Amino acid sequence: MVNQQAIQFKPADRLASLPTQFFSKLVAKANAQIAKGRDVINLGQGNPDRPTPAHIISKLQEASTNPLYHKYPPFSGYAFLKEAIAKRYKDDYNVDLDPQTEVAILFGGKTGLVEISQCLLNEGDVCLVPDPGYPDYWSGVALAGASMSFMPLKEENGFLPDLQAIDPHIAKQAKLMFMNYPNNPTGAVADSKFYDEVIAFAKKYNIAVSSDFAYGAIGFDGKKPISFLQSEGAKDVGVEFYTLSKSYNMAGWRVGFALGNKEIVAMINLIQDHYYCSLFGGIQEAAALALTGSQQCVQEINQRYEQRRNCVYQELERIGWKAAAPGGSFFCWLPVPAPYTSEQFADLLLEKADVVVAPGIGFGTHGEGYVRLGLLADEERLQEAIARIGKLNLF
Repeated sequence: MVNQQAIQFKPADRLASLPTQFFSKLVAKANAQIAKGRDVINLGQGNPDRPTPAHIISKLQEASTNPLYHKYPPFSGYAFLKEAIAKRYKDDYNVDLDPQTEVAILFGGKTGLVEISQCLLNEGDVCLVPDPGYPDYWSGVALAGASMSFMPLKEENGFLPDLQAIDPHIAKQAKLMFMNYPNNPTGAVADSKFYDEVIAFAKKYNIAVSSDFAYGAIGFDGKKPISFLQSEGAKDVGVEFYTLSKSYNMAGWRVGFALGNKEIVAMINLIQDHYYCSLFGGIQEAAALALTGSQQCVQEINQRYEQRRNCVYQELERIGWKAAAPGGSFFCWLPVPAPYTSEQFADLLLEKADVVVAPGIGFGTHGEGYVRLGLLADEERLQEAIARIGKLNLF
């Protein structure tokens, strides 16, 4: 008789080294409450809540009928899309990019942020990572078999890392550094002085820089976020990751870019040659239209987030929850009242107020003491969320 027992497969060590997917746990908790019929207001994730602008959708619908796009696209993507992002950077930031050698098309910014570690880090190498920071930086480092040295982001320093506080012994071992402004999760923004310091630090220690500019289009109070690539020498030391997810409400379209240093761009294109065969051509054409067409939709999206931010902070003031307003991104970084940990407080808000926020500990040790709230519902729902929290009399 044939043995029907299933084979037991042992995962590769690289899978065992991956960090726990923090947001999947958050989603599971929220879904459990929704399954009970609760009216949950989910402000815990970074998923734009409004549809992609209509003119971009129309272009995809039109382009999808083009038989050319029903074949495999060029491995590194169509030249017209690279030219479109180069034009956008020139118009927005006065940054010159060679579309052929300084632009790589990505399956969303997240993919590139994982790939760069695999391109530049060997087992035993060190990567400098912000704490708190986007957890997927950790995933790429783990897959590369490297280790992380965390750079604390503290409120008293504007949530910028203190580069002078990095141990020189660690700096000499480091091969890669991540930074992210406007920042997830704190909403902080960086200035050119900080970027100049980063470039000098990277050159001193021969470190590659990865600038995560996912929220680059979202800045408040009349201040446009600046690009790392605007600083002199930036392309000598690193690349910037840009995405259409937030700027154009295109999170599900998975269009991102790595921009800057030619050597790093070539490495990313090489690794992607082995993973993918680029994006569907119709999506590339629609993305090019988004970048080269009217930018009024981007301005409207930014204005909407600013109005939501102002609404939330007016309500926070009303219930006595004191917090500094973000300068960019669509996140609010809010202090947790005593005696709760960030996870205890997030669980309390879900259980007692049906409001989902992300506990700061999910973004790193220095995220403890805060929760992240996304401006990802209309003003009426945001007001309702803060009102529910206010009824708990925690402040």
